[in-house]
Amino acid sequence: MKVVVIQGPNLNMLGVREQHIYGPMKLEQIHEQMKKFAQENGIEIEFFQSNLEGEIVDRIQECLGDAQGIIINPAAYSHTSIAIRDALAAVGIPAIEVHLSNIHAREEFRRKSLTAEVCAGVIAGMGPFGYHLAMVGITQIMREIEAAQKMQQQQTKQH
Repeated sequence: MKVVVIQGPNLNMLGVREQHIYGPMKLEQIHEQMKKFAQENGIEIEFFQSNLEGEIVDRIQECLGDAQGIIINPAAYSHTSIAIRDALAAVGIPAIEVHLSNIHAREEFRRKSLTAEVCAGVIAGMGPFGYHLAMVGITQIMREIEAAQKMQQQQTKQH
């Protein structure tokens, strides 16, 4: 099983930008924690970060046939990008959206996520721990899908 973690604009600045909102951890530190979880659970993990909307769309599309789960923090694009929303819907791969801050307690324009509508779940306001929760969630989703597929294959063989 493979999970692709897609990070949107300005997340490369974690640990530097607005620490009172996003905390002191750098993106690399968050990724190291995720790698450890992945190794402990037999999951392949890959990381991608871009400040460019089109590159994020391309990376989502590249997941088709390559990954069984996506964890995405579209960052500011959550609120504006129909293209990222449509890419997530098009590939049909289970995705969990993560936001370090509680977007519902912030500015009005941050409270609506266009991308959340096509994700299996959204985790917001838990800081870096939100990525751990997303790993737990996407692992469970992928394992449930895998179990259902195996059951379906067994039933097909019996008929």
